[in-house]
Amino acid sequence: MELKELKPELIWRYFDEITQVPRPSKKEEKIRAYLKNFAAEHRLEVKEDATGNVLITKPATEGCEAAPAVILQSHMDMVCEKNNATQHDFENDPIEAYIDGEWVRANGTTLGADNGIGMAATLAVLASENLRHGKIEGLFTVDEETGLTGAYGIQPGFLTGDCLLNLDSEDEAEIFIGCAGGIDTTAVFSYRPDDIPENYFFMRISVGNLKGGHSGGDIHKGLGNANKILTRFLCAAAEKWTLRLCHIDGGNLRNAIPREASAVIGVPAADKEEVRAEFNRFIAVIENELGDVEPDMQLVMTSEEKPACCIDRETTFALIQSLNACPHGVIAMSRAIPGLVETSTNLASVKMMPDNRILVTTSQRSSTESLKREIASRVESVFVLAGAEVSHGDGYPGWKPNLDSSLLKIAQKAYEELYGITPAVKAIHAGLECGLFLEKYPHLDMISFGPTLRGVHSPDEKMHIPAVEKFWNHLELILRKVADTRK
Repeated sequence: MELKELKPELIWRYFDEITQVPRPSKKEEKIRAYLKNFAAEHRLEVKEDATGNVLITKPATEGCEAAPAVILQSHMDMVCEKNNATQHDFENDPIEAYIDGEWVRANGTTLGADNGIGMAATLAVLASENLRHGKIEGLFTVDEETGLTGAYGIQPGFLTGDCLLNLDSEDEAEIFIGCAGGIDTTAVFSYRPDDIPENYFFMRISVGNLKGGHSGGDIHKGLGNANKILTRFLCAAAEKWTLRLCHIDGGNLRNAIPREASAVIGVPAADKEEVRAEFNRFIAVIENELGDVEPDMQLVMTSEEKPACCIDRETTFALIQSLNACPHGVIAMSRAIPGLVETSTNLASVKMMPDNRILVTTSQRSSTESLKREIASRVESVFVLAGAEVSHGDGYPGWKPNLDSSLLKIAQKAYEELYGITPAVKAIHAGLECGLFLEKYPHLDMISFGPTLRGVHSPDEKMHIPAVEKFWNHLELILRKVADTRK
């Protein structure tokens, strides 16, 4: 069976079409063109703002003109992650999605259900001829995954809606009314290329096949961080032998827990067997610590050809010591909402740059603004002490929960009528665009919901097929109930 044959047919048809359109963050030209063509085909008003956000407007169905206008919001871009062995060009190749029992997956890459399914739901509402609703504004934002650029760029007057349904959550039967704020902290090390010493043996240390996942939604699971595992061994080895670092690479995206990392190192040839033995002992230690949550983890040491140069010893020491010291994971749990992570940080990526620089990227999140700044400052201190140049991104605000939301009450009642149970009402540690929308449109009543997704921001991403139908039915009934109200 193909995706477009699944039920409800309309939402799956559009999701299937979206998987065929490349849409990396900051390169959304093709998906923007697709959305504009959709609007033209359905004779709907469409406009684009200076940031690249697209808004498609559908008039209210007859008799619902006085109902509050509803904004259906999703983001165009997707996280582009793949397994090392997978050949895939995210700027040109379609996603190879397939059905696996009750789940939809992708062949060796992220699926892009985050947030392709939100886009598909919006398009299905805009295209449907038998839904009852007030005025609909389908808002598709750009660059959510790497900077919330679209939400930042929204200007007053672009939207006219009274309430907003964010379709970017990942747990069916749950309604989200709050999220953490976030900020990025980057550190740049400048190094001097040194000549390769005589009588050295070179090897590659690789950490791979970790689960990875979302640095907000999965940070509480205690998953392995490939960068932390790698630098833990490098620090231990540097204490015992005269180690020379020639290359290091780990992780990719600021909002993904790194799944893979590697380093090319040199040690005196006379010490190579001791280093191998130490690495084998290290593998046993890490498997004992993480084997229950990372059963497929792979730590490998292989021989390497002599490199052209190595990183100077001072920078090597500063880099691996600071990476080892840099905090990662949950920093504090919320005292207000049981089970919710309040503050966390992610050591996301380490990249060699072409101009003798090494870029370290981290991201911090917190539902408390002052604690978001505090953990960012703590990460900064680690790298400043190591001699790196440190900078912070603009950050984004959290979304304060509103338990008195009228839209929340409508959504709860709709779910109870459909499925006989009360949906859970939660805040999420991951970032959503809602806080930024409130800065420009403080009158908006907002909730966030979506079908069940797992493994987002990694090639293990999958979407639960039965949950998509429940999500669609819930969305349809919410729109109907809003249509029956009056401003």
